[in-house]
Amino acid sequence: MKNTRFDKKKEVVKDEFDSKLLDLARVTKVTGGGKTMRFRAVMVVGNKKGKVGIGVSKGLDVSQAIEKATKVAKKDLKEIPISEGTIPFEVEGKFGPSHIILKPQRKGKGLVSGGTVRVICSLAGIENISSKSISRTKNKLNNARATMRALSKLK
Repeated sequence: MKNTRFDKKKEVVKDEFDSKLLDLARVTKVTGGGKTMRFRAVMVVGNKKGKVGIGVSKGLDVSQAIEKATKVAKKDLKEIPISEGTIPFEVEGKFGPSHIILKPQRKGKGLVSGGTVRVICSLAGIENISSKSISRTKNKLNNARATMRALSKLK
């Protein structure tokens, strides 16, 4: 009699989503007993076919924060309409002090954007786009959320 429990081969399931660490910050909470230190991770997850999401989470160490943020980002995926490698029309998004404008570009121009907008658009699968950050803030989390608000206006 053959024992099938040990004969099964373990298959590694490949995840369809690519993920990128956008920001990693060390945060401390000061209480009467002292300081507690944690790490905050901001992850962007996308499948390069029109789905993208961002996730923010804290953990006691870096790997735990990244793992939790990736899980949160996969739950918060948004569908983005892409036509001929770009967005259908110009949109703008605002979150807190961040103000982002996204403009469609003709084929061959590439990703003319910097920082967080470039990461989010590349993971979404947008190949030709131009962006402008009007605000003065350099906060990556606020810029990412403003970009996601702009992209969610596309329907």
